[in-house]
Amino acid sequence: MTTVEIEAPVGARLVDHLPQPAGALAWVRHGEGLVAWGEVARIEVTGPARFAEADAAWRRTLLGVRVEDPVRLPGTGPVAFASLAFSEDSPAGGVLVVPAVVLGHRDGRWWLTTARCADESGPPVTAGAGPPEGPGGVVFGDGALSSERYVAAVEAAVERIRAEEVEKVVVARDLCATAERPIDARWLLDRLSTAYPSCWSFAVDGLVGATPELLVRRERGLVHSRVLAGTIRRTGSQDADAALAGTLARSGKDLEEHEYAVRSVLQALRPHCTTTTASESPFVLHLPNVMHLATDVTGVLSPAEPGADPSVLQLAEALHPTAAVCGTPTGAARAVVDELEGMDRDRYAGPVGWVDARGDGEMGLALRCARLDADDPRRARLFAGCGIVAGSQPRSELAESEAKLAPVRQALSPGDDPAT
Repeated sequence: MTTVEIEAPVGARLVDHLPQPAGALAWVRHGEGLVAWGEVARIEVTGPARFAEADAAWRRTLLGVRVEDPVRLPGTGPVAFASLAFSEDSPAGGVLVVPAVVLGHRDGRWWLTTARCADESGPPVTAGAGPPEGPGGVVFGDGALSSERYVAAVEAAVERIRAEEVEKVVVARDLCATAERPIDARWLLDRLSTAYPSCWSFAVDGLVGATPELLVRRERGLVHSRVLAGTIRRTGSQDADAALAGTLARSGKDLEEHEYAVRSVLQALRPHCTTTTASESPFVLHLPNVMHLATDVTGVLSPAEPGADPSVLQLAEALHPTAAVCGTPTGAARAVVDELEGMDRDRYAGPVGWVDARGDGEMGLALRCARLDADDPRRARLFAGCGIVAGSQPRSELAESEAKLAPVRQALSPGDDPAT
């Protein structure tokens, strides 16, 4: 594979350069990141060992690959885009896709990585084949749980918590979407990345979304994670939202939920790091439609033999599932999730992102996302989940789930502004 630094291409938005909907790959934030297309290798995994198998297969794939990478930034050279199922029992399993072409942008620098062609030349960088077409009218319907059944599931979760079976549990729901025309992953990606520039917008193997939550970044021996737990919906009024931000920052229920999530990340990272740090109190992250309590966690990887440092895939395995998407204690919370949700989460709330040949990369939690139906391109599943603790109010949690469904739901609807 060959990486070369290039001039900023005409039409300097990364997502504009995806040439076709099939196989679109992306990881973009604030206009920087990676987009890719084509496929030179594909690694599929299932079961409880899916992370380890994916990591080992990626390392095997790199053996014998000739790499020319004078740029040497995270994300240059060979790269695989990854998406793994939330549950070890899910038939969705996991996938690593090694693309034929990767276009990257970071800190004002642009690069192009191509799988070596027979004539030693790579494909040119051009804008995509015209703007993607919208899906037309979209009809939404209940998934595994209707609104009322979701309220009942939250009520049951609160009862389990008060009975001290668990401390926190995340109850999710899905929504089914059927469009007039095939849903183009590039359409969703464009609208989400424009409306939510501070989120990590992604597309991997038909999973498309914009997550505000970074599970783990590994870069040159440093580790970073952004933990979100505790949510309040914005009103659109600056004064009202400022008051709501203060309410969120003081909310006992939300602070409790957030503490569980931060604690689970710190506990998972400590065996791999010489030091880990987190701010003493969370900050309020403002997104166009909601606000979250957020904490950034950082760490320094423990010294290891060359090549023995845990890759971003191995760190993601150590962290998954965090209390932010499952609950705590993990085993008991998983059992309650399986019982109350009545659905396969597929790759929702699983790790999604990329890994390079050095083991560096970024993995987000697949939130605010849609799973496009491989058999019927007009259909998709949308997902949202809420952290439930003893003080949770079921109707309020239903409203929170609607707020979390809104970004993708509105991105699918051509006349709606995804940021409202």
